Amino acid sequence: MAGERDFRSLAPAVQAELRRRAVAMVASGITRVAAAAAVGVSRRYVGKWLKARAAGGDAALEGGQRGRRPGEQLVLKDKAAARIRRLITDKCPDQLKLPFALWTREAVRALIERECGVRLSLQAVSVYLKRWGFTAQRPMRRASERREPEVARWLAEDYPAIAARAKTEGAEIHWADETGLSNQANYGRSFAPRGRTPVIAHKAERISQSMISSLTNRGKLRFMIYDGAINARIFLAFLKRLVRSCDRKVFLIVDNLRPHRAKLVTAWLESHTDSIELLYLPPFAPEHNPDEFVNNDVKQSMARRKPPADKAELRRNLASTMHSLQKRPAKVRAFFQAPTVRYAA
Repeated sequence: MAGERDFRSLAPAVQAELRRRAVAMVASGITRVAAAAAVGVSRRYVGKWLKARAAGGDAALEGGQRGRRPGEQLVLKDKAAARIRRLITDKCPDQLKLPFALWTREAVRALIERECGVRLSLQAVSVYLKRWGFTAQRPMRRASERREPEVARWLAEDYPAIAARAKTEGAEIHWADETGLSNQANYGRSFAPRGRTPVIAHKAERISQSMISSLTNRGKLRFMIYDGAINARIFLAFLKRLVRSCDRKVFLIVDNLRPHRAKLVTAWLESHTDSIELLYLPPFAPEHNPDEFVNNDVKQSMARRKPPADKAELRRNLASTMHSLQKRPAKVRAFFQAPTVRYAA
């Protein structure tokens, strides 16, 4: 028909308006042939529009989104996509002999190209990552010397046995760790206009303070502040104070730091087996020590105070923060609800 037009070349809004006009004409008694001629299309178009309106109402005349259906434009099919997801989840790039340390978009693209023979744009890689539920996250640091079977055995067998023995002997399980604070560290965040990084004034001279603490899943918290790095003498002083503050035997769980196994310490422990016993976490597994959450909380709390003018003020602030935390056993108990330490709750 000479009056027909290329309907598909028209803008979506124009197409919708022509559909509405043709359907309205037929509804008013005009024949389909006449309605088709009036809007410049073939009679078969009008027939399709009438069926669409009958099935879906006026909204059906608006038309759908052009292009392929969701998923049709994806180059990676389900099986290939599942393999890429597993590799990204279970492996680091260097383990797959890729020249990257982290799973960046470039690294994912290189993996897809090697495994599937398809080179995607970085924008396409972003689409896949979003579709798979992957987000950019700050990775945790973990020692390469860590032995995962030992960590798994600690969680599944060793600690449950310790907890059962503590219950039988009427002992109290404490978790201990050391930390250090400095006036140079920047532990917190501060709101500011975009592009204007806030500035905190502090003394140029570096001042620091160290602390060892222990906590129980019942909310009990003990601490001792000291100068410098931990050594056997300082650690032994903490053990003695801890024993004096407890009315029953202590099972103290610590990491494998050398002062914790020093001869001076082990000799004293051998003569005080009725009051304290030292137990050790697997090497390089700090995330399974609840006292790490005490350390983090203290640093965040200290960051909300004004910078200390000298070492004495830093020490006072630290002691005040810890004394305040000791008065909040519910918060101390809450540290045991983190996924990595919930086994000890």
